[in-house]
Amino acid sequence: MKKIDAPLLPRLHKDSPLRLVAEALDALPRHEMAEEPWPDAQEKPTVGFAIGYNGDCIFLKYYVQERTVRATYLNTNDPVYKDSCVEFFVAFDGAQAYYNLEFNRLGTCLAGFGPDRHDRRLLPEQAVSQIRRWGTMGEVDAGTKRAAWQLTLAIPAEVFTEHRLQDFQGTMARANFYKCGDDLPEPHFLAWNRIQAPQPDFHLPAFFGELRFL
Repeated sequence: MKKIDAPLLPRLHKDSPLRLVAEALDALPRHEMAEEPWPDAQEKPTVGFAIGYNGDCIFLKYYVQERTVRATYLNTNDPVYKDSCVEFFVAFDGAQAYYNLEFNRLGTCLAGFGPDRHDRRLLPEQAVSQIRRWGTMGEVDAGTKRAAWQLTLAIPAEVFTEHRLQDFQGTMARANFYKCGDDLPEPHFLAWNRIQAPQPDFHLPAFFGELRFL
């Protein structure tokens, strides 16, 4: 099981300009989503992320290079996993139930809570709207034919509506990070922590890694 220590970013808070958040995350270690549990895609994107926190806010930035970029969904809790999508699944307090936060390149978010894939409920739009998002799009590389895009997120504790989180410091969590794109010409499924399952399924908390807020 992989482990991540999310460092404290003392100069940031949940209302800090996202440009400053992005710059701070650029200076942190980058974790790769190199696991490909279902390697059917001909083209494997390159995906990484950096994570930190301060007080009652998690800061997260994704770095993506892929051949096809799709972003069609614009409304909260739309099925963004059909677009070019990055995801953050997290469980607090050793519980079986976990949150799934899924974002397309534009930052449109699908968010839910529950113990497994089938028994889930969507988070209210009022809570999801508190996530601040900043996406950037780079040019297509002439050699690899890949486009580069990044997404920076500030996720306050209020988003996690089933918990009363006042300060993430010292919190121990289980988490996994994903990249997918179900409706892309070449669908793919990448993960940070290894998953063992016969078919694509990210809703497997048994394969979450460890996330510590130091």
